[in-house]
Amino acid sequence: MKKIKITLVKSPIDRPERQKLTLKALGLNKTNSTREVEATPQVLGMVRKVNHLLSVEEVKG
Repeated sequence: MKKIKITLVKSPIDRPERQKLTLKALGLNKTNSTREVEATPQVLGMVRKVNHLLSVEEVKG
């Protein structure tokens, strides 16, 4: 399965609680924190909901 690298680039302060919980579920707690996750439909749906706060890159290899 493909992997993607997601980085939190904007602060979740003053965002709805639902978006904060989505970031927590993705494992992104602090600004500039990065995770590599598999690109499952569930993860891609979460990324789509908070894509205005994230930077997403495809991992090659």
